[in-house]
Amino acid sequence: MKNSKYINIRFVLLLGLGIAFALSCERDFSDDVEFATFPPNGDVFIDTFSAGLDYFPFVDGGADPEAFSVDTDEVFEGSASMRFDVPGFGNGFVGAAFNTTANRDLSGFDALTFYAKASKAADINEIGFGINGSTNNKFQVTQQNLQVSTRWEKYVIPIPDASKLNNVTGLFWLAEGAENEDDESGYILWFDEIKFQKLGTVAQARPTILNGADVTQEAFLDIPITLTGLTQTFNVGSGGNVTVLAKPSYFNFESSNNAVTTVNELGVVSILGIGEANITATLANVAAAGSLQLTVSGTFDFAPIPPARNPEDVISIFSDSYDNINVDFFNGRFGGSTTLGGAIAVADQNVIRYTDLNFVSVEFSNPTIDATQMTHIHIDVKVDEPLDTGDALTIELADFGANGVADGLNSDDSVGAATPVDDSQLASGAWVGIDIPLTDFTNATGGGFTGLTSTLNLAQVSFVSSTISSISVDNIYLYRE
Repeated sequence: MKNSKYINIRFVLLLGLGIAFALSCERDFSDDVEFATFPPNGDVFIDTFSAGLDYFPFVDGGADPEAFSVDTDEVFEGSASMRFDVPGFGNGFVGAAFNTTANRDLSGFDALTFYAKASKAADINEIGFGINGSTNNKFQVTQQNLQVSTRWEKYVIPIPDASKLNNVTGLFWLAEGAENEDDESGYILWFDEIKFQKLGTVAQARPTILNGADVTQEAFLDIPITLTGLTQTFNVGSGGNVTVLAKPSYFNFESSNNAVTTVNELGVVSILGIGEANITATLANVAAAGSLQLTVSGTFDFAPIPPARNPEDVISIFSDSYDNINVDFFNGRFGGSTTLGGAIAVADQNVIRYTDLNFVSVEFSNPTIDATQMTHIHIDVKVDEPLDTGDALTIELADFGANGVADGLNSDDSVGAATPVDDSQLASGAWVGIDIPLTDFTNATGGGFTGLTSTLNLAQVSFVSSTISSISVDNIYLYRE
């Protein structure tokens, strides 16, 4: 605290002197004035920590703070290496950032390089540089699943755009641990000669947004979209390509229509007006593969919040208001189904949207539901097209019989269709809550099924229509009264 106070007081004094000087001279600084820069020191660990470097384990995430040590027995060159003891599955992971208190200028380098080996062949989940809490990791770089052998080898993690790194504190980080019982674990990782270098062989930049895909989708006023799939690929001179995940701040984003959308440096697309816009990007003046074509027609109409019920009286299949069961898929297409769509996320909520509807199933058979204590099913439906007289939507429930497995026709599986919900009960462009007693699902559906005969192993809810092609669905849950 004494140092902090001293620095602040000194800054105030210097600021006062600067103002007095400026007022006395009555002139601005010339364009020739050079402001202070940070040292271009690329060393991270060369036998010891470089100047100002410190170790910050990810203890909040469950990392073992004792997993790291400096090893003087196993080295590639010199007298010491970094050592990480990777624990067995279920015993946490190794993860840490190595940051410096002496900010660096890394703009003259093109890659982070190091030598590494392991006590057995393994892959490192994530490794890279640029973790810095004060900047929200805006220039973080991540290489995933780095393959490491049992002998010392040199590895290269290219910098997406070195011109951005003129004020850096996050020099190195990794996170590695067994993700399942069959994953490698209980081994040792060593690193040596960690430093930033100007190799001169990092070339052929190929950046992407959205993983290089040209995506077309709807957007809605005031609901932002965050761009994903941001990568940079280089040939690193050894004949191989290295792809890293790059934070949005490395990219320059552009909207074809700023009245409809704008994009900030964090890759967040703001939806401002009705119309169309195409989002593209460049990285270090190289056009990124991939684009986002957005069509904005208005605001998004979310389903109403369902009435509060005791969670013990609800089995939720799809709702943001309750804890949901496991759903296998939202677009089960059987028997010539043409339906497109499924569950989508809009802002912090989820909704199901279907187009070209004729028949579609939501399946939850792993495990099935014992709904014998439930009395009703609730579903919110919005018809996303004009309604005509005679339009109707049929809702079906399927039970997979005593063995809980779909056995098809002539088995103990059963399907029941409730009385169709017609145009007098539905609404175009507005949400309607539908509540159906489970005892209503007794009608024959054809094809050999004679109605729902059990709810002990309920596994599907289906939507069927020959007259309505576009619907939104939300808040699918069973309940008891």
